[in-house]
Amino acid sequence: MTETTLLTGGRIHSPSSPDATAMAVTNGTVVWVGQDGPGRALHPDAEEIDLDGAFVAPAFVDAHVHATAAGLHLSGADLERVRDAGELLAAIAEAARDIPEGGVLIAHGWDETTWTSPRLPSRAEIDDAVGGVPTYLSRIDVHSALVSTALLNLAPDVTDVGGYTPDGPLTATAHHHVRAMVRHNIAPEQRATAQRAFLTTAAAHGIVSVHECAGPDISGVADLAALIDLAEDPGLPDVVPYWGELATDEAVMRAKELGARGLAGDLFADGAIGSRTACLHEPYTDAGGTGERYLDAEHIAAHLVACTDAGLQAGFHVIGDAALSEIIAGFTEAERHRGRRALVAGRHRLEHLEMIDEEQATQLAAWNVSASVQPRFDALWGGEHGMYVQRLGAERAERMNPFAMLAATGVLLAGGSDAPVTPIDPWASVRAAAAHRTSRHSLSARAAFNAHTRGGHRAAGVDDGVTGSLVPGAPAHYAVWEAGELHVAAADSRVQRWSTDPRSRVPALPALGPDDELPRCLRTVRAGVTIYEAS
Repeated sequence: MTETTLLTGGRIHSPSSPDATAMAVTNGTVVWVGQDGPGRALHPDAEEIDLDGAFVAPAFVDAHVHATAAGLHLSGADLERVRDAGELLAAIAEAARDIPEGGVLIAHGWDETTWTSPRLPSRAEIDDAVGGVPTYLSRIDVHSALVSTALLNLAPDVTDVGGYTPDGPLTATAHHHVRAMVRHNIAPEQRATAQRAFLTTAAAHGIVSVHECAGPDISGVADLAALIDLAEDPGLPDVVPYWGELATDEAVMRAKELGARGLAGDLFADGAIGSRTACLHEPYTDAGGTGERYLDAEHIAAHLVACTDAGLQAGFHVIGDAALSEIIAGFTEAERHRGRRALVAGRHRLEHLEMIDEEQATQLAAWNVSASVQPRFDALWGGEHGMYVQRLGAERAERMNPFAMLAATGVLLAGGSDAPVTPIDPWASVRAAAAHRTSRHSLSARAAFNAHTRGGHRAAGVDDGVTGSLVPGAPAHYAVWEAGELHVAAADSRVQRWSTDPRSRVPALPALGPDDELPRCLRTVRAGVTIYEAS
C-alpha cells in the first residue's frame, strides 16, 4: 500500500531545492521537494503535516558511541561536574546508598584537569565513602579509572599486569582487565534498560543512526548482540556495529555472525591524552613518559590485509602521533601485499585521529580512509589553558584536531560524540567543529553539518550519493527543529561559520554562535517512521 506524507509550511534543507518549503515522503523515501502549492497539486491524497515554520534537515549520525556505558551514565552518578576530590567522594557516597546487595557502583566523567585542586582521592578514601560497595569510576576519556578495594577483590589478577598502581587510577591493561570484570557484573535487565535509554536519548537529539564501537576490551559479544537485537525495533535509531578485535579466522567469523560492519572502531593502537596513555614521539610535558602502544605496524598490516580479504572494514582507535606513525607504516605494508586499489575498496576507518600532519593526511586520503572525529574534544580540552596544553605544551596542543586540513586533503570526516566521553548533542558538536579553539582548524558550518549527517553514512560504507541528504530518492531520514533565528551571513565574516555560505545555494543553518541556544528537536524520522516526537 502506497502512503505519502506531505510536509508543508517549513524550511527544507535540501541542495536540490534551496527555497523549498515542502517535502513529500512515500513509503520511507523522499519523492519530491519544493513549494507548498505544487506539493499539494502533485500529492492531493497525501497526509499533510503543517510544519508551522519549522526547519527540516537530514537526521544526524553519531559515528562513535558506546551505548551501554552511555546509558548507564544517563542514570548513574554524574562525575563531570565535581570540582575536587571532596565533591567526588560526596557524590559516590550518596550513589552507593542505592546500590543493591551484590551490585556494582558505576560512575563516569571525572576530569582532574578541570578541578580547583588536581589531587585525586586515595583508594582508602573511596573505600570509606562507598562502604564496601564494589566501585568503578571512569575518567572522562574512559582510559583510566579509580576503583575501590572491594572491586579489586573481584579481580585479583589485576595487580599483576601493566597499568596497576596500589593507590592511583588503573590504566592500560589493568584498566581493560577491571573494566571487563565490571561488564560481566552488569545484569541483562540493567544492560537492556541502559541501551534503550541511550537510543531514545539519541533519537530525541535528531539522531537516526549510531556507530557502536564495541569489542572484547569494552563491552563484549553479549552486549553487542543485545544492542543489535534491540535496534531491530524500527522505532529506534539504527545501530551500525563495529567489533574492535584483531583479525583472526575466529574474529572474522565472530564479526560476521554478529553482523558487524567491520573489525574496527575501538581496536586500540594506543590510549588517550588525558590518561597519558596515548603513544607519543616526545614525552608528556607534565609527567614524562610517552604513553602506551598496543599495536605495531606488523599487526596493523596483517589486520588490514585480513579484513580487506574478508570484505570487512578495518579500523583502529589512534590518538598519539607515534601510534599514527605505526598506523601509516601498517597501511604502507598492507598496500605492498594487496595493492592500493584493494585498500581503497576496503573503505577502512580511523577513530579520533587527534595528532596528524598534512603529509599523513594526504597518505590516508589516498587509501580512502575515513576519520571518525569528535569535535567536542577540542571544546573540552583545547585552548590556551586546556588539558592539551597541560599534557603536551602549547606547541603540540595548537596542532590538535586539524579538521580543516583533514577535509582539504580529502579525508572523509564523520562526526561523533564518543559517548559517554562527551554527551549526545550533535548541534553542539557541529558548533565545536565550526568554532575550533585554533581558528585555522575550523570547518565551515556546512562542512561540519555534512560530517555529522552524510559523512556518518559514508563512513559506514553507504555511498549512494543521496543518503544523508533530502533529495528525491533518498531514504527519509530527517529531523524537524523548532523555528529559530535563521540567517545568511556575508561571505568571509566571522558569523559565516554559523551559517551557510550564500553562494552555495543551500538554505541557511540555524544560528550557532557561542551564545545562541541550540535548536530543539520536535521530531526525528527514520526511513519514514517517527522515532521521536516532542510532547
